[in-house]
Amino acid sequence: MSKIIIGRYIPGDSIVYRMDPRSKIIGTFLFVFLMFLANNWLTYGILILFTLVAIWATKLKPKIFWDGIKPVIWLIFFTSLLQMFFTSGGRIYWSWYFLKITQVGIENAVYLFLRFVMIICISTVLTLTTSSLQIADALQWIMKPLKIFKVPVEQLSLVMAIALRFVPTLMDQTVKIMNAQRARGIDFSSGSLLKRIKNIIPILIPLFITSMTVALDLATAMEARGYQEGKPRSHYRVLSWTKADGIILGYFLLLSIGLIIFRTK
Repeated sequence: MSKIIIGRYIPGDSIVYRMDPRSKIIGTFLFVFLMFLANNWLTYGILILFTLVAIWATKLKPKIFWDGIKPVIWLIFFTSLLQMFFTSGGRIYWSWYFLKITQVGIENAVYLFLRFVMIICISTVLTLTTSSLQIADALQWIMKPLKIFKVPVEQLSLVMAIALRFVPTLMDQTVKIMNAQRARGIDFSSGSLLKRIKNIIPILIPLFITSMTVALDLATAMEARGYQEGKPRSHYRVLSWTKADGIILGYFLLLSIGLIIFRTK
C-alpha cells in the first residue's frame, strides 16, 4: 500500500518536467478521451507506443510506474475477467450455462486491461512530474471560465490539489498503523469476513485522528503564510506557455487523426 505513487512528486529534470502544468493536465484528459476512439489492435498499439514514449520522456525508472500499477493489478485483472465471461460475439471457445468465452470477449477483456494500465501510467506521469502547487495553479487557470457561474474556482483547485497530494501520505500512515496493530497481535490476513472487518476498526480511528491533525497543521501553516479564503492569491512562480507545450498538444492532434483513420468502422 505504501508503494502507491499516484499523488507523489519526484523532483527531476526532463522535457516533461519543464512542460507547463496546464498542457500536462489538458494532455492527460485528452489521452483518456482518445482512448475511447481505439477499437482494434492497431489503434491500441499506437496508444501503447505513445504511453511508452511519455514514460521514457520523464527520465524516471520504469520500475516506479510498475510500483504504481502493482497494487491494483489484480483488481484490473478481475474486472477484465468479468468482461471476458459476460461478453458474447464471434467464435465460442468455451461455455457453461450463462458463462462464455468468446473471441470478442477475450479481445474486450484485453482492451479493458490495457485501457486501465495506460490511464494509470499517464496519470502517474502527470503527478510524478508536477508538484501539487503547480496542479492547483493549472486547475485554477483551466476552470477560470466557471467564475461566470459564481463557482469558487480558487478553493476548488486548492482542495483538489491538497487531496491529491495527501493520498500517498494517508497511505503511508495506514501502513504504519497496520504495522503497529500487527505488533500488538492483530492478524489482518486470516479469519472470517466479520473478524477482518472488526480488525479494520482499530485502523480507522487513529487514521481519522491523524488526518484531522494533519489538516489542522496544514490550515495553521496556510494562515501563517497569509492565506485568506476568497481573497485573490499572488504566485511566486508564474505559469508560462512555451513552444514545447504547443508541440506536445500538436502530437495529440496527430494521435487523434491516427486513431480516427485506423479505427474500425
